[in-house]
Amino acid sequence: MSENAAVVPPPVEPAPLGRAWAQAGGLLALALDVVAAVFRRPFQFREFVGQFWFVASVSIVPAVLVAIPFGAVIALQLGSLTEQIGAQSFSGAASVLAIVQQGSPLVTALIVAGAAGTAICADLGARSIREELDAMRVLGVSPIHRLVVPRVLAAMLVGLLLNGVVSVVGVAGGYFFNVVMQNGTPGSYLAGFVALAQPADLWISELKAVIFGFLAGVVAAYRGMNPAGGPKGVGDAVNQSVVITFLLLFFVNAVLTVLYLQLVPPKVG
Repeated sequence: MSENAAVVPPPVEPAPLGRAWAQAGGLLALALDVVAAVFRRPFQFREFVGQFWFVASVSIVPAVLVAIPFGAVIALQLGSLTEQIGAQSFSGAASVLAIVQQGSPLVTALIVAGAAGTAICADLGARSIREELDAMRVLGVSPIHRLVVPRVLAAMLVGLLLNGVVSVVGVAGGYFFNVVMQNGTPGSYLAGFVALAQPADLWISELKAVIFGFLAGVVAAYRGMNPAGGPKGVGDAVNQSVVITFLLLFFVNAVLTVLYLQLVPPKVG
């Protein structure tokens, strides 16, 4: 080889921060594409129904089982605290508002992301390494419109409905443990909640559940459509989707809670 021949340098791996920004940009782009594809026709109704049934079937039982001890722990802890400061009459309001506003949306989102999101990510990842998604693009079929949108909408709808179930189960569990184990007064428990709760508390809870379901579905779809390659890459993508979703959920929950507390005046009992 001639000494004057050009030497091609090896490819430079992007820095971790650069990869993180690229991943964030790709995730945001997919989220915008999903929003735009929702209004495209024809709507994949059969795929949506199948995905809704699947997400609901794998999420209902774990969510209910988690909601019972979750509501019990909150009720017992807040009941003990209110007893120490002499405010037992407000234990019901504190417990129920904590469950409805914070606990229920987070439990719902974590179950949907952990049970259904991983399955969505694995399914799309398997399709990706088998080059099914590339074949769909060659045929002029958008994988986002055909596969991602029904899954994201199913996660959002299940999150919305499941949030109500988790709220009811959590409140019932908190009521039982507060009244039975801490000798609370049933009438005082309910009266305190009625005195301080307002419809906006339920609306913010349902809004959180819908947003969290959207995030869980989009993150699972993004990681599933972009695996590193091979079965191991799909497994890594599933793990990454769960971690990313959990981080986003807690960050978005903090932002929504701050906005709600700033914009919605509290009800005076």
